[in-house]
Amino acid sequence: MSAQLTQARVGTAGAQAALKRGVAPRVAFRAAAQMKNSSSSAASSAAAPAAGRASVVAQAAAAPAAAKPTAPAKRSEFELFTFNTWLFNLDTELCTVLSSISVACKQIAAAVGRAGISSLTGVAGTGENVQGEEQKKLDVISNDIFSMCLRNCGRTGVIASEEEENPIAVEETTSGNYIVVFDPLDGSSNIDAGISVGSIFGIYEPAEECVVDMDDPEKTLSSCITNVCQPGKNLLAAGYVLYSSCTILVITTGDGVFGFTLDPYVGEFVLTHDRITIPETGMIYAFNEGNYQLWDAGVKAYIDSLKEPSKWGGKPYSARYIGSLVGDFHRTLLYGGIYGYPGDKKNTTGKLRLLYECAPMSMIAEQAGGKGSTGVERVLDVVPTKVHQRVPLFVGSKKEVEYLETFFAKKA
Repeated sequence: MSAQLTQARVGTAGAQAALKRGVAPRVAFRAAAQMKNSSSSAASSAAAPAAGRASVVAQAAAAPAAAKPTAPAKRSEFELFTFNTWLFNLDTELCTVLSSISVACKQIAAAVGRAGISSLTGVAGTGENVQGEEQKKLDVISNDIFSMCLRNCGRTGVIASEEEENPIAVEETTSGNYIVVFDPLDGSSNIDAGISVGSIFGIYEPAEECVVDMDDPEKTLSSCITNVCQPGKNLLAAGYVLYSSCTILVITTGDGVFGFTLDPYVGEFVLTHDRITIPETGMIYAFNEGNYQLWDAGVKAYIDSLKEPSKWGGKPYSARYIGSLVGDFHRTLLYGGIYGYPGDKKNTTGKLRLLYECAPMSMIAEQAGGKGSTGVERVLDVVPTKVHQRVPLFVGSKKEVEYLETFFAKKA
């Protein structure tokens, strides 16, 4: 009987210790079964549980504490996750194109940073570009840098720039044939004042049917225009680079949005914003209210509603407008809110270009959880009919854009 009681004590204590370790207490089950089948006296049976409990308490107190989970290794302060490392996860051909764009933007960042010192401010003296805008010196320089890097990478078949009237078929391509659309320097009118500017780009699927045919350049041009004019939903990648107090590259390839900051000491874009998510709401709006009297009634009513304290708990929305799409959009992406450039009586379709401004920014917004709209339809669904087509743009936090769309619905 004494042996059975001892075994029961050990078994019960073992069960407790096993449970602490997360192991099934098989010994305890056997001991309990033996006790159940024993024919001990009533007095001994009453004494056994009490003694067993005392033994369990004593042994549990003596048992070592469960091991704590191992803490993750501390990252070194010198560890850098660069843009080129991030590119290893992509298709090799696309990786080459994006790498060439990052090189171009590093060169443009250097030129922007030294614009005042190197006499790169002011107009270029080349007259107006295809948009009817007077070209700045840095407009021309940035376009040349972008075009040169894309040509030399050997993976682009067609490039289309804000500064060029027509798309250009690239003769130097060896494979890939990607279509790249870009605004080499957005907001260049702010350059002389040292205000934020940026570059915007989008990449479309290769177009095998758009080939350089030196015997029939008109056919080549027509084919290139047809293949460039794709809806934004066909974009493989979209991004922008902000040239400001620091140089930041923000990009998506359809699987989240990532931000890389240029480290001037090592000359590399380093991951600083992993999987950016735009806030669902944000009480900041960025509209050029100088055009208020030119807007239609729906846009006016929307802006008026944002300024009404009683609608927003006593605090109206804040207005923030830089006049540079990249700068205004970047703030909206991080803080939430809405950026808008509606059509007006002077420019009925707005001033922003669909292919290389509205579509890339809308793709980034959607990948970050936001929305891009013309007011009546999704920007990425609009099929362009010409390279430099303009559309109204409202982009930012999802609920803010949806609220704006209700004013267009009322008008309809």
